[in-house]
Amino acid sequence: MNVEEAAKQLEALGNPTRLQLYRTLVRAGHGGLPVNQVQQRLGIPASTLSHHLQRLIRNGLVTQERQATTLICRAVYPAMDALLGFLADECCIEEGCSEASGKAA
Repeated sequence: MNVEEAAKQLEALGNPTRLQLYRTLVRAGHGGLPVNQVQQRLGIPASTLSHHLQRLIRNGLVTQERQATTLICRAVYPAMDALLGFLADECCIEEGCSEASGKAA
């Protein structure tokens, strides 16, 4: 992952409604949730939900799949893992931390 991609994903998650939406889908698991259930859980209008979903889809954090007449939304777990990894990969790299340096004296 590069800085630009991470910044776009973090910006998309920086909105409280989108963050709540994303967390709802992450909690739902790999099966995802139908749009109407997401709307009920969040208590937001369909147009607002659609706007926020499109932003998360555009940034690779969510997918949608049509199953007959139902639209299923899913979190993209590899994208979430990549973003979290990007944020944590270089943790304390300049400090030269080791297992021993993290312990209290």
